Order: sequence, then structure tokens, then C-alpha cells
Amino acid sequence: QVQLVESGGGLVQAGGSLRLSCVVSGHTLSSLVTAWFRQLPGKEREFIAAIRRSGPNGYEGYMTGPPVDRFSIAGDNDKNSLNLEMKNLKPEDTAVYSCAATSAVAREPWPPRETSDYDYWGQGTQVTVSS
Repeated sequence: QVQLVESGGGLVQAGGSLRLSCVVSGHTLSSLVTAWFRQLPGKEREFIAAIRRSGPNGYEGYMTGPPVDRFSIAGDNDKNSLNLEMKNLKPEDTAVYSCAATSAVAREPWPPRETSDYDYWGQGTQVTVSS
């Protein structure tokens, strides 16, 4: 059973930075497709980015949407975690950020962007950006 635990959320002023971490247990990160989603107030959950293994130790990442020039995603094999670096945060980034995982690593098309593509979810971490 895969378990995902997010951390790193909080309150930050506009222009600030946060680093979210999602620690994976029950599976190695490299055996999964893992992703970050966010749910803005009153909106549906939306896909931000995903990674999957590429080569013996690396990851292939994909990011989409408005934050693409301010956010970056990375996998950490040592900590078995998925990280989301967020810079120049804006009030419209205020949301609950959740990580998700699926063991269907060969699923196409890449990346899987629907919530139904993922089997495991973390509890979410709140990010609030003040103006």
C-alpha cells in the first residue's frame, strides 16, 4: 500500500517561495508516476506536474498551466520524495496542494492529468499567499 504525506505548506507573502515535499512509503518513488495537483477555492482539483523514472537514477518531468515558469518538480531518491519548488508566489496560487501516485507507469498518453488516473493521494497541504 502506497502512502503519501505532504509537508511544507503555509502562509507566505506574494513574491515569496515555498518548497512542498511529498514523502512516499510502501513503494519506491522510481516505481511510480507521481504528481502534484492543487485545488483553488471553489474550483475543481487541477493538475500541475508529474514525474516518472527516466534512466537508472533520473526522472522525466512534465509541468503545465500558469505556474510553469515559477514552479519546478523534482524527485529525491534518497528521501523517496517528490518535491515542488514554488517561487514568486501570487495570491492566485492559494490552494490546497496534494500529491498523487499511480503504479501504472506505462500508461499513455504521458503524463496522466486526470484525478481518476491516480490511485493514491496524500491528505493535502494548504498554501496561502497574501497580497
